[in-house]
Amino acid sequence: MMSKRLSRRSILANFSSFSEPDAEVGEPASSESAKPPMHAQPLPRVGAGVIGATQRSLSELREERDRLQALVDAGGGAELDPKLIDPSPFPDRLPDDSDVEFEALKKLISEEGQKVPIQVRRHPTTEGRYQVIYGHRRWRAAVDLGISVKATVVALSDSELVVAQGIENAARQDLSWIERALFAWRMDEAGIKPRDIRAALSIDDPELARLRAVSRVLPLDVIEAIGRAPKAGRPRWLALATTVGADSSALGRLRKTLSADKVLRLPSDERFRHALNAVKVPAQRSHSEIELRSPNGKAVGRATFSDAAVKLSVGGEHAAAFNAFLEAELPVLMERFFSKERRA
Repeated sequence: MMSKRLSRRSILANFSSFSEPDAEVGEPASSESAKPPMHAQPLPRVGAGVIGATQRSLSELREERDRLQALVDAGGGAELDPKLIDPSPFPDRLPDDSDVEFEALKKLISEEGQKVPIQVRRHPTTEGRYQVIYGHRRWRAAVDLGISVKATVVALSDSELVVAQGIENAARQDLSWIERALFAWRMDEAGIKPRDIRAALSIDDPELARLRAVSRVLPLDVIEAIGRAPKAGRPRWLALATTVGADSSALGRLRKTLSADKVLRLPSDERFRHALNAVKVPAQRSHSEIELRSPNGKAVGRATFSDAAVKLSVGGEHAAAFNAFLEAELPVLMERFFSKERRA
């Protein structure tokens, strides 16, 4: 019973910030004490529209909190077959680089049982099935172990589901910045209202705009190839998206880098570093021409480099011999070049 009460508090803990801000706990506001002293300077006027908008926003958030509290209180405990449960329709996690933590959780449940129930709702379109609101790792552990999963069944709409899911995740392992961007994108795609997206992620409008800016520029396959990158943070993801958005060739370089075997084996933060380096515009050559000289310092030719071509010329008494040498060496040189390309 204690674990159930703790579970309910964790779901709604973040809504506590929407309680009345102007009164201390246990001290009702006094109409007399609320009046300014007679000698106080009059405060500057604030537009009624601003006050009204703020009050409406706080009122809506309090109603959201109270509605979720009632739904959680009405939920019943059950033991369900995990094979009858589907993941949330709004995935908010990218795969971890390591399964060590999950394996430890699975071992703990195997030895001591599941202490904290997951939360599910009845599937909105399939009779007899459920969808996870939170507790995906406990659900996966139950599937792997072949045991029933303890669950609280509540009736939530899509909007209420994402708010509850976001709040519960905030109370546990924080989502990385790009996971938050993906969560916001999936909610956008499903038609969730911006107000509910902000509540689910505890963010304001400017941050929602930044999350959208990245998720709309970087394709899903690129984000998934990079992974959670928990150390990357907002500035570096914005820099990556800005560069890709401004350079039509950057996305090709990015995909090529992320598909290389040696990059795929790296942790996600390292994959992000390689991705950011791949989209950087290469520095312009300080010299487009190189003078070719013999060992004694005599000029014998010139090499010219550009983005479109490489030109090599050797004249005078060395021309014929150099031509024959280059013709023999070029196949080996090209093989070395393409071998290096394959390893990159």
